Amino acid sequence: MSDLDWIEQALTGARPVAVAALLRYFRDLDTAEEAFQEACLRALANWPKNGPPRDTAAWLILVGRNAGVDAARKRSRLEALPDEERLSDLEDAESALAERLDGAAYRDDILRLLFICCHPDLPRTQQIALALRIVSGLSVARIARAFLVGESAMEQRITRAKGRVAKAEVPFEAPGPAERAERLAAVAAMLYLVFNEGYSAGYDQTAARAPLCDEAIRLVRLLLRIVPAEPEIMGLAALMLLQHARTAARFDAHGAVVLLEDQNRATWDRGMIGEGLALLDKAMRHNRPGPYQIQGAVAALHACAATAAETDWQQIDHLYASLERMQPSPVATLNRAVAVFKARGAEDALALIAPLERDLSGYFYFHGARGAFLKELGRSEEARISFDRAIALAGTAAEAAFIRMQLDGLGVMPPAARAVSIA
Repeated sequence: MSDLDWIEQALTGARPVAVAALLRYFRDLDTAEEAFQEACLRALANWPKNGPPRDTAAWLILVGRNAGVDAARKRSRLEALPDEERLSDLEDAESALAERLDGAAYRDDILRLLFICCHPDLPRTQQIALALRIVSGLSVARIARAFLVGESAMEQRITRAKGRVAKAEVPFEAPGPAERAERLAAVAAMLYLVFNEGYSAGYDQTAARAPLCDEAIRLVRLLLRIVPAEPEIMGLAALMLLQHARTAARFDAHGAVVLLEDQNRATWDRGMIGEGLALLDKAMRHNRPGPYQIQGAVAALHACAATAAETDWQQIDHLYASLERMQPSPVATLNRAVAVFKARGAEDALALIAPLERDLSGYFYFHGARGAFLKELGRSEEARISFDRAIALAGTAAEAAFIRMQLDGLGVMPPAARAVSIA
């Protein structure tokens, strides 16, 4: 491993702790981020020659804090800069700071940083962008590529988010128990949105967006170390791991979507599955079920089935019914309908989604599922209409290609093909 490789890993691992502590010290996102960047530059200059410090986070916090203070003094011109020896002689100060970090407040610092990124005044798109920039340290260019927007547009989005945080005068003290639970739920939702941005990427978008799954899993593991007794965070981590374990089997060599039932289960990541199942088991022992735990349990049933035929669709139906009661949503009902289709047949599944048509009229998966149910019942013309609508709403080329395959299976010529033949 080269010097740059191990330094990059060390800086990435220390970033949440260091930025969170610098934010507490300076109480300004831009200043904290600039101070951390300056500390990283000094690490790149010093560590290859001198080796890593005993505690990288403590070193970065101390150097970043000094750099931030120096910058403020330069701007104010009220005091002379400290001697270089004071900035370079870090041994004693670093040891003392490391002891304070070991003892205490860094967990609250990181939570505070995540809470600020997920402030309720921010739209979800800005929450995600801010967390990926501030907590994860992803470049603006990389975040922009992942969300398929221009770099300047993403820069503006992040700048607006910082401005809203500053304008809202977000308190930097740890919130009370009630607000903490609410804000923790917002952080969990943001992390799952980050994961889904990567997971929903088409084959042609994988290089840009799939790393978001890895980053979301890294952050939820970090969150789990901070709040180890929260069963819903365990459930969220389990859900991400169990879903991400199937990544290698989700597309074929040509980029076409491979349905879960047709995936090569030998390519599923058994290490991730084992970790996910262990977390889910630990969460359930708390006897405080929640939506992420239920969705994780669904993913676990898929992961534990040796073949598609062995999937316990009846139990999946029951789990989604529980999710509907706990957190009613049209998408939960649609997911349950797939389980009903497998367990009891297309007629029952079609009846279940009939009331959803208005709410999900612009949702690709609704029309795809409805088309599949109608196709199973032999109602080909109605199925064609649903599949046509699904193609119009497809978010990726792979999704559109998959629906076209379903149309071909109907033996009914799509409208575009009929127009060509008539012409």
